[in-house]
Amino acid sequence: MKLEKLIIATGNRGKYNEFVNIIGNFADQIIFAPEIARMIVDETGKTYAENAMLKARAWSEKSGLPCLADDSGLEVEALDGAPGLYSARIIPGNDEDKVSWLISQLEGKTNRNARFAAALALCVPNKFTLICEGECKGVIATSQSGKNGFGYDPVFIPYGFNLTFAELSSDIKNKISHRADAFRKILEFVK
Repeated sequence: MKLEKLIIATGNRGKYNEFVNIIGNFADQIIFAPEIARMIVDETGKTYAENAMLKARAWSEKSGLPCLADDSGLEVEALDGAPGLYSARIIPGNDEDKVSWLISQLEGKTNRNARFAAALALCVPNKFTLICEGECKGVIATSQSGKNGFGYDPVFIPYGFNLTFAELSSDIKNKISHRADAFRKILEFVK
């Protein structure tokens, strides 16, 4: 299936850039949603998949174009899966505030196992909505390191590496990330 254009339904430029890098040779046909309209979709779902679907369908209906949306989060074992679904809104403030909150919550804890989880929803108007999930497991560092990426990237060290997502090159991160894992699954269905 060939898509002429694809909207990435996010207001997060870092997330959009990550999708452009993951998608690669199709990148010139990818549209950053805020470039065509302003719309906030309430994330009222109880799962990443439900929130991704809500965003993909809303943007697809508004634009008449295929749309890819995600919902993702960081799940930390020692925090019973928190911040999870609320990763972007666990506390008020910017990414650095949220990372500082996370480090403070893990103070004195030895279990630092975590995973990034993502659900991607691809909605093609009047045809289908496809949802695929992905993950990347790792550990939470004791302090922030690195300038690349966004969100919790400066404290997430994926298994098999000794660098945070924020220290890894975009090429490496975009091969092993939770979004890349979910996107590979979408590609299996839409080839």
